[in-house]
Amino acid sequence: MTLGVATQRTVVDDLGTSVTLPRHPQRIVSLVPSLSEVLWWWHLADRIVGVTEYCIAPPRAFEAAQRLRGTKNADVSAIIDLEPDLVVANEEENREVDVRRLRDAGIAVYVTKVRTLRDAATSLSRLGEAVGVGGAGEGLAATLRRASDRAGQRGPRLRVVCPIWRDGAGKGEDETWWVIGRDTYAADLLAVAGFDVVPAPAHQETGEEGESRYPRFALRELADAEPEVILLPDEPYAFTRQDAAEFRDWPAAVRHLDGTALVWWGPRTPDAIGDLDRLRRSIARRAERRRRR
Repeated sequence: MTLGVATQRTVVDDLGTSVTLPRHPQRIVSLVPSLSEVLWWWHLADRIVGVTEYCIAPPRAFEAAQRLRGTKNADVSAIIDLEPDLVVANEEENREVDVRRLRDAGIAVYVTKVRTLRDAATSLSRLGEAVGVGGAGEGLAATLRRASDRAGQRGPRLRVVCPIWRDGAGKGEDETWWVIGRDTYAADLLAVAGFDVVPAPAHQETGEEGESRYPRFALRELADAEPEVILLPDEPYAFTRQDAAEFRDWPAAVRHLDGTALVWWGPRTPDAIGDLDRLRRSIARRAERRRRR
């Protein structure tokens, strides 16, 4: 049944695109794992009719939803067949071509874009309003802002390298390590918690936005950056103890990290900020005790 004009409204997504959708969308597809969790947090899981294979948190929250492949290869035809009121996407997680194909089919697609914690708070507030739970959206946004304001105030700041991928294990110093760059949400999260992400190598290619968002380092270049901390997340590359052994003789502290805490913005973000803040202070205290010996 076609909705009447009075039951619809137009909102603006994070990219500035106008999106016309029902005032209270009842059939939602989420193509972003962290946003699926956000929608669950807002008690909207029963409205989600489709998710990606990677939308796994919380467990069993989306058992009634259809699985639509991954974030980079979403099953566009299946999404169209679901006749959703709204598809929620992200400009980095999802492909522009998929968003365009959905919109060409008459599907309302709301795209998020986040580079900083403040962006995340603003995006959550805006998304909450779009899906009809403005109060819940602003409440979660306010929680993120408070957690951000409290963190990183005590102890020294530490230089950090946070790899997300290693390309060519066994090549020794010539192996390529992909790391989190400074123009990313993860880097801003780390900065709020008191870590400073090391800059890209001087020769690193840059895009239109400046320094590469995910620069590539040879192992010797990582050493030259003199990090005080190396954080090894468990996604998208699942770093293990064998990976950590590459840095065994380095003066840097090496710690494993929950990857979702680093890149999923939403209800888990306040805890992630607090955990990273405490981790930094713990590493700094240990380093200070070693210096005093």
